[in-house]
Amino acid sequence: MDQLNKVLEENSYPGRGVLWCRTVDGCRLGAYFLTGRSAASRARSLCLDTDGDLVVAPTDEREHDHLRHYVAARQSGEWLIFGNGEQVATVADRVADGLPMPLSLGGLDYEPDPPIFTPRLTVIAGGPTGADAWFGAARRSSLDRASTNRMTLQVSNLEPGEGVLMTTYRSDGHTIATGTPFYEVRTTADSRSALLDELWSALRSEVRIAAAVFEPGRLDRVDILQA
Repeated sequence: MDQLNKVLEENSYPGRGVLWCRTVDGCRLGAYFLTGRSAASRARSLCLDTDGDLVVAPTDEREHDHLRHYVAARQSGEWLIFGNGEQVATVADRVADGLPMPLSLGGLDYEPDPPIFTPRLTVIAGGPTGADAWFGAARRSSLDRASTNRMTLQVSNLEPGEGVLMTTYRSDGHTIATGTPFYEVRTTADSRSALLDELWSALRSEVRIAAAVFEPGRLDRVDILQA
């Protein structure tokens, strides 16, 4: 199991990422981050809207782009849902309707953005015990098949200092490919702000846009850093 900062530092362009972890003091936290290279990607911010959702919003006057602007985190009852696209709102509605977690994450597709075809990553975390998390990933096949590969991963009872990370991309600085399905990582963070600092410092300054750390049931207290 690698350190969280090491995994991110070795990936020159991780795209967008979702993390569920437990800090060394035992707090269970979710995190979401954005990196980008184009002007349109970089003209974005993370903020709370009037409904209490964490949203990715444009910082300029450009029109809404459903692949770039979306609800990134929403509380639905006892569950916190977060991820890298408009599917977050869909999954949150399914959870609110009482669907089981695998069904709530089912039927999603990767983004229609050739040639990379960005995966859609979604996490449902918290619940009655606060200890459970379900990760969903909708990815294009690495073969010529255009249909979606869908993966669901249940993570329970993380020990302090442990986490699970998914990123949309992996890059050696020259080529970009869809990310590794998931990483099991360790963190040295002992608080919400320390976890945000660990994430932020591990992302390359030339691509980082924004990062947020939040706790299920307390999305209104989210900590955010912006480039």
